[in-house]
Amino acid sequence: MGIIDTHSHIYLEQFDDDRDEMIRRAFEAGLEKILMPNIDVESIKAMMDLHDKYPENCIPMMGLHPTSVGEGYQKQLDEMFGQLQKHRFCAIGEIGIDLYWDKTYLSQQLEAFRIQLNWAKEFELPVVIHARDAFDEIFQVLDGMDMQGITGVFHSFSGTEEHARKILDYQNFYLGINGVVTFKNSGLDKIVREIGYEKLLLETDAPYLTPTPFRGKRNEPAYINYVVQKLADIFEVSQTEIEDVTTANARDLFNL
Repeated sequence: MGIIDTHSHIYLEQFDDDRDEMIRRAFEAGLEKILMPNIDVESIKAMMDLHDKYPENCIPMMGLHPTSVGEGYQKQLDEMFGQLQKHRFCAIGEIGIDLYWDKTYLSQQLEAFRIQLNWAKEFELPVVIHARDAFDEIFQVLDGMDMQGITGVFHSFSGTEEHARKILDYQNFYLGINGVVTFKNSGLDKIVREIGYEKLLLETDAPYLTPTPFRGKRNEPAYINYVVQKLADIFEVSQTEIEDVTTANARDLFNL
């Protein structure tokens, strides 16, 4: 059973010089699929072109990233809804709320999040949630709606143990774990140790959040093995055990 990188922006310009080589390294490292979250209207073409080249291995999502929500966000959503009607995607993502950089468009982020959650119901797709400095706001949205049929993952989980347990109380929700768990002072290792590995997904968020020992350099899917190794060390199980459980989780959530 191969590894699935459930969140990787490998269509971005950071990979323009060596994209095919990077994907080859990923296959050699044991990956079988790389799931690609969308960012905005401008990122759609590059993402879909890469999917067309590697249709069985590079699988797209469709959604509007919260930091791309601003004036005119509705027009972007309209175009993305059209994409969902025309093409097959594995998830609605990445969506959510981000209050780390700017709180100016919070009301618009909330509205875009609600709209896209309803897309998930309409198209029967999981959601990939971006939550940065916004767990309370996201929980308020989720708790205020009918969650029947909504499944998903909190990508790049960075909350507290309390946040993690609340997420896992939602039906069929997972935590996305990436290179942050390898950072010396992140504290994420202690949190995941308390909640177990049964509801985790592997991701890289490439080209960002590069794991130790490559921190500071461009991330890529092949580096996911450092996340696997760290989780195996935390739980004192084999790397194969971590791979098998997380791959089964990914297959189940994203219907792969």
